[in-house]
Amino acid sequence: MFVKLFSDGACSGNGKEGNCPGGYGTILQAFNNGQIVAEREYSQGYVNTTNNRMELLGVIKGLESLTKPCDIEIISDSKYVIDAFNQKWIDSWIKNGWKNSKKDPVKNRDLWERLLELIKPHNVKFTWVKGHNDHEENERCDKLAVNAYSGENLIIDEGFTH
Repeated sequence: MFVKLFSDGACSGNGKEGNCPGGYGTILQAFNNGQIVAEREYSQGYVNTTNNRMELLGVIKGLESLTKPCDIEIISDSKYVIDAFNQKWIDSWIKNGWKNSKKDPVKNRDLWERLLELIKPHNVKFTWVKGHNDHEENERCDKLAVNAYSGENLIIDEGFTH
């Protein structure tokens, strides 16, 4: 089985430092013989978070919904997520004790570690797409994310620290 996982995160005011509502939107498409055989959408809004945490949580929640190992293409407009793997940043972070190139602690380590565990049983490819550029699934994910944090059922991002 081949799966495409599209994901996007959003925060009110882009939320780089947090203290704003945010959400993620994820679409999973399962393929058999090149044809979509199943599609699911996931989204959730959070009271206080950051845009980068939402980008990560979208991918995590999609992966958590899978029940068996498969080939997955993770497609996102988040350079933060995609480059961490394609540019091997994550390998350096781990090698350096979860410190970045400036010797500062890597932000969102809780989510990075969770994501690393989730990709282990799968064969994963990370693909970047330009955001807000008429990519159908990326636009749908963005809409899901914005609607999630604009709604009434916001939850607490337990790992978020100010």
